[in-house]
Amino acid sequence: MSTLGELERAVMDAVWDAPAPLTAYDVQALLQERGRALAATTLLTVLSRLEKKGFVSSERTARPYRYASVASRADHVAELMHEVLGESRDRMAVLERFVGSVSDEDAEVLRRLLRDAS
Repeated sequence: MSTLGELERAVMDAVWDAPAPLTAYDVQALLQERGRALAATTLLTVLSRLEKKGFVSSERTARPYRYASVASRADHVAELMHEVLGESRDRMAVLERFVGSVSDEDAEVLRRLLRDAS
């Protein structure tokens, strides 16, 4: 899975947070609310790159095009975690470090999820 640059991440955060597909102008307004002013043409370029990377799909039945995420934010983060773990030479050490650094609440969630998965 591809990683996201800073601008791509900001765009994806807007797309992930939206309840419905967005136009570049919708993304522009959302990013402006978050203190980031960008030209619509810049956003169209970023959305096009994100589509080529497989992060968004576009509805091209009407203009302006509308963009939606292909997978959820949680799916993306889980894929990144798998990717990092897969690149590790010592999976046990990575998992041990991860588990040792999570909060008590997260540890309990992990225990429950592992119990439910078996």
